[in-house]
Amino acid sequence: MDYKKIDTGDVEYLVTQLGRDRVFTDDEINDDFSHDEMGGISRKPDVLVDVLTTEEVSKIMKYAYDHRIPVVARGSGTGLVGASVPVYGGIMINMSKMNRILEIDEENLTLTLEPGVLLMEISEFVEEHDLFYPPDPGEKSATIAGNINTNAGGMRAVKYGVTRDYVRGLEVVLPNGEILEIGGKVVKNSSGYSIKDLICGSEGTLGIVTKAILKLLPLPKKAISLLIPFPSLDMAISTVPEIVKSKASPTAIEFMQREVILAAEEYLGKKFPDNSSDAYLLLTFDGNTREEIERAYEKVADICLKEGACDVFIVDTDERKDSVWSARGAFLEAVKASTTDMDECDVVVPRNKVAEFIKYTHELQDRFQVRIRSFGHAGDGNLHVYVLKDELSEEAWKKKLSEVFEAMYSKSRELNGLVSGEHGIGFAKKAYMLEQYSQEYVELMKNIKLAFDSRNILNPGKIFQ
Repeated sequence: MDYKKIDTGDVEYLVTQLGRDRVFTDDEINDDFSHDEMGGISRKPDVLVDVLTTEEVSKIMKYAYDHRIPVVARGSGTGLVGASVPVYGGIMINMSKMNRILEIDEENLTLTLEPGVLLMEISEFVEEHDLFYPPDPGEKSATIAGNINTNAGGMRAVKYGVTRDYVRGLEVVLPNGEILEIGGKVVKNSSGYSIKDLICGSEGTLGIVTKAILKLLPLPKKAISLLIPFPSLDMAISTVPEIVKSKASPTAIEFMQREVILAAEEYLGKKFPDNSSDAYLLLTFDGNTREEIERAYEKVADICLKEGACDVFIVDTDERKDSVWSARGAFLEAVKASTTDMDECDVVVPRNKVAEFIKYTHELQDRFQVRIRSFGHAGDGNLHVYVLKDELSEEAWKKKLSEVFEAMYSKSRELNGLVSGEHGIGFAKKAYMLEQYSQEYVELMKNIKLAFDSRNILNPGKIFQ
């Protein structure tokens, strides 16, 4: 793509707008800004800027648009598909210092905040007001704008939905620098196309979120989890549709296998309540009374035992909660610590196809002689499958990774699944997405991008480009 290369004149313009202490070049740019959490895809921006206001973002975008300079907006950099990597260089806008909570509206049940507020800060803040923000992605240090841009889901999606379901309004800076107000505090909106829902999940390719209005719920008073061991993954996963049909409405239905639990135990240096079974379901129930929750989990416990579960552990003590949820939260880091490098398949398949897909990954592990580990959200079919490098040479690793990924994404298409459930496409997964969608579908996406960004300066090289 034909972009202007950053020169001293461009840097000086940015300095006049932001001050010398918020503009960084060359060795002043920390290497962390060249990659995201997964790594593998790396390039530093030509210039990095810290912004504090929407107006600053607007001025930078207008300048970049007029001069055809590529721009990438970045938050915490916790992504896993290279979506925030500046593959064409240019300007990187660090949004993490726009991190104020602006308003909590307890009458309309909304929270208005800037893009750099962290997910864990949102939960802590609203719970002090006896309110609840349901989306619960695993990476709690991600920014809210990062969650919006990937339409992040997490464990509670099976009951409460994903990030898009909780975005009421947005302030967005368009690629040409114009500031757009979308949606608001209204509960219903049938006024033209839903631009807000296009921005959610667009991975920073259509506009830069500078403010968000989030929907809140009253905080459930109590929550209890069940840890349910099964002799096999097939038995565990085949039970999930029965649980869903029971109308017990668990908040989360997670699956995990023994090898991942053992990795988490070693990583954390603490024991899981049980590690003797091949597979486990972890379910959470929330509500306003213990009696309400007990009715729900007792129904589910009976279903699981009838379907062949070995036991049912009630996770209701502080010690057991810490043991179970610290392990579940550490799965990704534990798997990462057990190998030299890894990459992830964030596939989503229909719930009744989860076991078939995971069984297929076991076949791939044997066929390609490479370690594969998995866990995920059984309640919504979103699987996190990790291919591990271990002692493979770089050449052998790249070859096997390509072959394994091609096989897995082909299998997901066969099972009527999709490339990504919540991590997005970014740079790393776009080839697999393009294999899945028809030319007409891709052309429609390209035309949407063109309507927002006719010069293709905002996060170029991502999703389908």
